[in-house]
Amino acid sequence: MNIKSLFLPCLIGLSVATTLPTAAAQSPTTASESTLFSPDGYRIAQYRSPTPADIAQARTLDTAALQALLLQRPDTALLNVQALDWRNGVFINLKERLQIPGSYWLPNVGKGVLEQPWENYFRIQLDTLRRDDATRPIVFYCRADCWMSWNATRRAAQWGYNQALYWYPEGTDGWQDALLPVERAIPVPLAETN
Repeated sequence: MNIKSLFLPCLIGLSVATTLPTAAAQSPTTASESTLFSPDGYRIAQYRSPTPADIAQARTLDTAALQALLLQRPDTALLNVQALDWRNGVFINLKERLQIPGSYWLPNVGKGVLEQPWENYFRIQLDTLRRDDATRPIVFYCRADCWMSWNATRRAAQWGYNQALYWYPEGTDGWQDALLPVERAIPVPLAETN
């Protein structure tokens, strides 16, 4: 037996061992991404976490820019998309939610996967808001670091509502941090969409 034959299995084992951790290190990232995003790119888990800085299909607003838009276009539709429990055909609101005054609260339309009743609800509300004016600005928000507003904005753009489409990622948190007024949020009933 020569010296090469003694070390060859060790060298093969070493090369396998050095490539396995790299492959294993990539798997959790891929697995993690697949548990956070749907195949079509919507966030489906851990909705309260840092979001991207912008969305390609919409204009991103900070608080000052949102205030300017509201002065310029008082007819701007503000869409609050904070989630809310829905059980047995009823919204279950156990604590008071606040929103920017004049907003429409469309709960659950920012989820990564929309069941048919929620998709219908969302589409009907968008159609209603844009019925008389296709250029009416629509602003989506939730709270700071909330993927639901990101999802809802992206989905509206993919459905063709990409004209005058805005995203306010600071949400009610940023609005309140600027010491601006808020009002009690009341969800738009799902029953009204049927």
